[in-house]
Amino acid sequence: MYHTPVLLEKSVEGLCVKPDGLYADVTFGGGGHSRQILDSIQSGHLFAFDQDADAAKNAFDDDRFTFIPQNFRFFKNFIQLHTSEKLDGILADLGVSSYQFDTPERGFSTRFDGKLDMRMDQLNPIDATIVINTYTHAALTKIFSVYGEVQNAHLVAADIIQARNSQVVETTRALKEAVKRHTPKGKENKVLAQIFQALRIEVNQEMAVLEQFLGQCADMLKPGGRLVVISYHSLEDRLVKNFMKTGNALGRLEKDFFGNSMSPYKLVTRKPIVPTETEIEQNSRARSARLRIAERI
Repeated sequence: MYHTPVLLEKSVEGLCVKPDGLYADVTFGGGGHSRQILDSIQSGHLFAFDQDADAAKNAFDDDRFTFIPQNFRFFKNFIQLHTSEKLDGILADLGVSSYQFDTPERGFSTRFDGKLDMRMDQLNPIDATIVINTYTHAALTKIFSVYGEVQNAHLVAADIIQARNSQVVETTRALKEAVKRHTPKGKENKVLAQIFQALRIEVNQEMAVLEQFLGQCADMLKPGGRLVVISYHSLEDRLVKNFMKTGNALGRLEKDFFGNSMSPYKLVTRKPIVPTETEIEQNSRARSARLRIAERI
């Protein structure tokens, strides 16, 4: 299977799908969430985004469905190309699909040996090999520290630079070998996951893309429309929470002259919804998922 949708029922329930509503799934992937949305639509329409050419193969042949092969940082522009109306709901399931993790040549997983790629968009000129072999010590340290919360990030960066001085580090195995001094027994998987996550976020500019996307959502939703986002690490979740609470990336609540909140949303979930133990047992990827829902005022 391409991808097991995480928090499928709860996230689609959060959209409150109307039979005649307009919706966007900006992370189409294998189409699991989209299929669930379409099952509740009659005269409405669903727009789905995905920059991964492999995901395009899963697009539905359905008059109620439009697939847009683009990064969701361009969400607003492409929705406005297709409709002049506002949307009733927007869904984003962030992170990497099971299919991407399970395809060795994509380089996302620590489990396989493959090229250090990690691009979600294969047309992206920057892949993980370029990052590992050309970034300065300071730049690598910042990436591992901020995006991966890696302890001793400066030492990890130094060992990578030492390794690349001997030969180009271009496979996942070579990278793991370069950082093995910092992956003590019993903690290998955790540390490697942090390093790989940091590289993936940098290659795909995930935080910048997410901030751009979230900044467009309020303009594109009807009053009463729902924004539903599933995130997988604290950086993403903090940004989502800030936008839903205040309408901006910094989480600063602005007020009008009379002291009223100017946030474009009201929170449907005060705390994130997390997967049940049963879902985690069936799909280990769900373990770190956090679902937040807000409604356009």
